[in-house]
Amino acid sequence: MSVDGPPPLIRIDRAEQLDRAVIGAVARGERRIVLSDGLLAAVAANRRAMLDDLAGDQPVYGVNTGMGAMSGVRLDADAQARQQNNLMVGRAVGSAPWLRRAEARALLAARLRTLLHPAAGASPDLCRHLLALLDADVVPAIPLRGGAAGEIIPLAHAGAVLIGIGQVLDRAGAAIDAAPALAAAGLSPRPFEAKEGVAFLEGVPGLTGLAILAAAETRALLTQITAATAASHAVLRASHDPLHPALADSPELADVLTTLRTLLNPDSPPIPGSAPGAGGVLAGVGAGRALQAPVSFRVTAPAIAVAVRAVAGVEEAVDRALGAVTDSPAHLDGRFVGTFGFAGTDLVAAVSSLSTALVHLAELGTARLHRLLDGALTGLPRQLSDYPGLHAGMVTVHKRAVGVTHRLRRFAMPALLGAMETSLGQEDVQSFGFEAAECLGEAIAGVRDVLACELLAVHQGNLLGAVVPAGLDRIAEVVPEGTADRAFGRDLDRIIHYLTFSST
Repeated sequence: MSVDGPPPLIRIDRAEQLDRAVIGAVARGERRIVLSDGLLAAVAANRRAMLDDLAGDQPVYGVNTGMGAMSGVRLDADAQARQQNNLMVGRAVGSAPWLRRAEARALLAARLRTLLHPAAGASPDLCRHLLALLDADVVPAIPLRGGAAGEIIPLAHAGAVLIGIGQVLDRAGAAIDAAPALAAAGLSPRPFEAKEGVAFLEGVPGLTGLAILAAAETRALLTQITAATAASHAVLRASHDPLHPALADSPELADVLTTLRTLLNPDSPPIPGSAPGAGGVLAGVGAGRALQAPVSFRVTAPAIAVAVRAVAGVEEAVDRALGAVTDSPAHLDGRFVGTFGFAGTDLVAAVSSLSTALVHLAELGTARLHRLLDGALTGLPRQLSDYPGLHAGMVTVHKRAVGVTHRLRRFAMPALLGAMETSLGQEDVQSFGFEAAECLGEAIAGVRDVLACELLAVHQGNLLGAVVPAGLDRIAEVVPEGTADRAFGRDLDRIIHYLTFSST
């Protein structure tokens, strides 16, 4: 949360207003939300209708029955009174590593949005309690590795905090007991009431919240990759043929090509009849050292465009997930209906597609970096060494990029694959949304690592005499002066930090 006072408040009159932009801002501590009296009244009316239909003798999964393979066991009144809290206790089987604070807050905010859906039948008091946790910045310790069965395990950890028996994150990111933290924040444990525990455990609010943050992070990263590509292009003096505006097959690729042309020659007037940003660069076609740019340079722009479309696909899937019925059983038309909302198939597929696109960009970045070390292509000292033979230059930096990229390939496998059954066959297919989110997180971190390596090589080349347009050597202020060999890992740490907290 802000140290300069509470963040601005956003009034939510309709559930749709708690969209991915607001959820992302709440997760980062940039905004607070308040639910209007009218919205809470609608939630209360849905709650009353659900309770009326629950009052009969019909079996309702997880409410008056057990769950999973125990769904055939009917619960007596005493067991029903304890069931909703006990759902959290017995399913909080995860452990560290924990989600980061912003990620856990994103989960809570996305969970709040889905609990506002009429099919959930949640109470206004539960919604207010989630808001109180967010306002007090009491952050549940939620395992990153979520196991199977949708998000039951991580959501059980979040729900356990509400009833005062879970763990929360301290400021250092360590897990501590929730009860003292709740008390210190002026909050009391809040037991789950009829059906609320089931509603809290179902759906994919964790993957939804993580995808919201990852999509925003990826958009900033793609901007940085585009700038680094232009800088490498300049160091290599590569042919600008692949940047011709006529090669654009989509609006996304047209934007990428325009940006690359503008970055490489921002002051040149456009060629008459050409797309914006087509000047100067096209006038220099063929001016590079080689007749054709290396393949890695030629195919980077379309690969960036693929990633841009993949980000948009994730954002569209998030929007669908936020408005969908995620509860199971969901209260629909006076009945309790078993659903597929826990699986998150749509969002898992979109997130995995983005992971694959990013891993490919890491491969291309590693290839471009290798070309920068070739003196025959750049006209600079081999390996970008200021003292060839004595100093290794950037060759080992490239080896680091190679190692990172090779590791990333294992995270490109779609998380939809690998269905396994649990609960003695009652649940014969499991979904792995948190695994998809973890793979995407690894892909983002890995691409950023490779990008840092490329930017360091660009900087080294600039110091050794390459002509890099103003503004494209973006790391000069965060790395030491000089071109001699040093512990370049420290430089890379500084660059990665810069990239993480900069959007340009």
